Amino acid sequence: MIERYTRKEMGEIWSELNKFRKWLEVEIAVCRAWNKLGKIPKEALKKIEEKTYVDESVVEKIKEYERIYKHDVLAFVSAIAEQVGEEGRYIHLGLTSSDVVDTALALILREALDLILKDIDKVMEEVKKLAYKHKNTLMMGRTHGVHAEPYTFGLKMCVWYDELRRHKERILRAKENISYGKISGAVGTYSNVPPEVERLALEELGLKVEPASTQIVHRDRHAEVLTALALLASSLEKFATEIRHLQRTEVLEVLEPFTKGQRGSSAMPHKKNPIHAERICGLARLIRANAIPAMENIVLWHERDISHSSVERVILPDSFIALDYILNLFHEILKGLVVNEDRMKKNLELSKGLYASSKVLVLLTEKGLSRDYAYDIVQRCAMKAWESEKSFKETLLEDEEVRKYLSPEEIEKALDPWEFLKNVDYVYKKVFGE
Repeated sequence: MIERYTRKEMGEIWSELNKFRKWLEVEIAVCRAWNKLGKIPKEALKKIEEKTYVDESVVEKIKEYERIYKHDVLAFVSAIAEQVGEEGRYIHLGLTSSDVVDTALALILREALDLILKDIDKVMEEVKKLAYKHKNTLMMGRTHGVHAEPYTFGLKMCVWYDELRRHKERILRAKENISYGKISGAVGTYSNVPPEVERLALEELGLKVEPASTQIVHRDRHAEVLTALALLASSLEKFATEIRHLQRTEVLEVLEPFTKGQRGSSAMPHKKNPIHAERICGLARLIRANAIPAMENIVLWHERDISHSSVERVILPDSFIALDYILNLFHEILKGLVVNEDRMKKNLELSKGLYASSKVLVLLTEKGLSRDYAYDIVQRCAMKAWESEKSFKETLLEDEEVRKYLSPEEIEKALDPWEFLKNVDYVYKKVFGE
C-alpha cells in the first residue's frame, strides 16, 4: 500500500522486518521443541536463542541471498544460521518452508486483526456518543432517496452501531479461525518432524494445530479473514455514502469536518466537499475486490502450489492497511461531524406533511373502510398536495370523504412527527441494552 494511506502501527505489522522476526519466532519455537525431545543440545539451543536476531541489516542480508537463491525462506535460513556458526545446522531442522511461512503468517494476521478490533471499538464508541446526543434530533427518513416518514439522527446511529457490532463479531471469529499453524513437513505427513514438535512449538506460539494440513495451512481460513475485512469496508462505505448524500447542498443536514486552513477546490473557494467520505468509498472498493482473489487462493494443486503466494503478498497487507486507514479516517469524521438540526427540520417540512399518509391510511381502515378504498382516498389527497401549493393537512380537511370519518383533531394528531417515534426507547434498549 502506498505511504499516503499507511498508518505507522499497521505498516510496521506488515513490514519485512516484522515478517522475518515472526519467522525467527517460529524457528526458535521449533528448536525449543526439538530440545525437549533431546534432538538439539541445551548448549546449542542457548546459543541459537542468544545469537539470532533480525534487524534492518539482517533484512538486507536476506535480500542479498534471495537474489542468488531465488528463494526467500532459504535466504532467511542462511542469514540466520550464519549468526550462530556450527549450531546453525539445527535451524529449520526437518521443516519445509510453509511450516515457517504459514505459521508466522497466522501470528501476523492475529496482530493485524487485534489492531482492527481496536479501531472498531474506537468507531463504535463515537457512534454511540452521537446516538445518544441526537436521540431526539428529528429528521426525515428516506426510502429510494424520497421522503418517507419521520426519523431521528440518533436512530440512524443505532443502525450503524449494531452493524459495527456484527462486524466485530465476524472479525473475532476470523481471528479464531486463522489462529492455526502447521509444523508437519513437505506434504503434512510428519515425515521429518514428529507431531510432538508441532504440538510443543505451536503451544508456545499460542496457535492451534491444523487438523489435516498438507504443505500449507488451508486458504479458506485466509479467505474468511479477507471476506470479514471486505464486509466491514462495505459498511464503512455505506456510512460514508450516507454522509455524502446528506452533505449535498440541496440537503445539507450533516457535514464532515472542515478544518482551519483547509481548501475545498482549486477553482472554487466556496466549496466544502465530502472528500474524506469519498476516500472511504474509494478504498472500500479496493478491499472488497481483494476478497475475490483470496477465495480463488483456496484452489491449489494437490497438496500445494505457490499460485496463492504472490497474491497474498499484495492483498493481505493492502487490505489491512487500507481498512485500518479508513476506520481511523471515519473515526475522525465522526468526531468532527456537523449535524445541522435546523436544516433537518426544514427538510422535514418540504413534503408538506405527506409523511403522514400512512397514519391517515391506518386511521381510515380502523374506521371500517377497506384498505384499497382508504388507499385511494389518501392517495388522492396526497397527489393534490403534490400538485398544488396546499399542504397535506389542507387537502385532507377539504376532502368530503375524509371529513366523514376523521375529525380535524385526528388529522392534526396524525401529522405530528413524534407520533411516528413512540418506540425510540425500545430500539435503543435493543441496541444498547439500556
